[in-house]
Amino acid sequence: MAISLAVVFLAGGRTRALAADSSPSYTLQGLVNAATQTASALAPNTIATLYGSNLAFATHAVIPGELRGGVLPNVLEGVTVYVGGFAANLFYVSPTQINFLIPYELTGGTVNVAVARQGVAGPTLRVQLNPTSPGLFLWNGNYAIAAHLAGNIIGPDAPAKAGEIIVVYAVGLGRTTPESSSGRVASGAASILALSQLQVTIAGLPVAAKDILYAGLAPGFAGLYQINLRLPASVPPDPEIRISVASQISAPRVQLAAQQSPPAVN
Repeated sequence: MAISLAVVFLAGGRTRALAADSSPSYTLQGLVNAATQTASALAPNTIATLYGSNLAFATHAVIPGELRGGVLPNVLEGVTVYVGGFAANLFYVSPTQINFLIPYELTGGTVNVAVARQGVAGPTLRVQLNPTSPGLFLWNGNYAIAAHLAGNIIGPDAPAKAGEIIVVYAVGLGRTTPESSSGRVASGAASILALSQLQVTIAGLPVAAKDILYAGLAPGFAGLYQINLRLPASVPPDPEIRISVASQISAPRVQLAAQQSPPAVN
């Protein structure tokens, strides 16, 4: 598949040293959904980003060889993020940013989130978790990260077409069947439990339930979901795309790179 963690997860910056007596510093406003970069309610098995200062002594992005038994590490460069009593699985740490996974085992409600760096703790945040918190990853401006079935990324130079089956990547779609566990890289399909409550809209119009072919974990990744769907027979150029589960809905003004449908032939 042409999509990679380098595309999905923001992981930048240079390694730099910190004063040994500087404790991690961050606020609730700096804790966001990694896809939407908004501080709306998070959900179990959602990729989150925490921005702050003095978060780590070095920059470290997890590579496949560092996975043990197909599970993301709980500690990187001496940094641990505690969420609701669990040590969260980590994708990336740096002095100013941490990407981590809200533990799958948690349920909706209010939980404590705190960072510890080599035994030095930062403040404890009280964070609201919803059962789901759907979001779409963005690239190249405001385009949703999606792919053709061949695996190449959908974009202005390779737009989706009416009636085509595409794969849209998302976060925050909740628990699955079969069940998963925190930080585990999905080895196969696992559909979301809330499938009957899932809706995808293209240009404000819902995609028919029969055309949502799969919604669940993305094999080869942790905390990432994919929705396989057939586009309607007619689509405008670069329509807005949104996903919702029950009352939770993804951010507006996210576009799907799509070619305008040709006019009907009488």
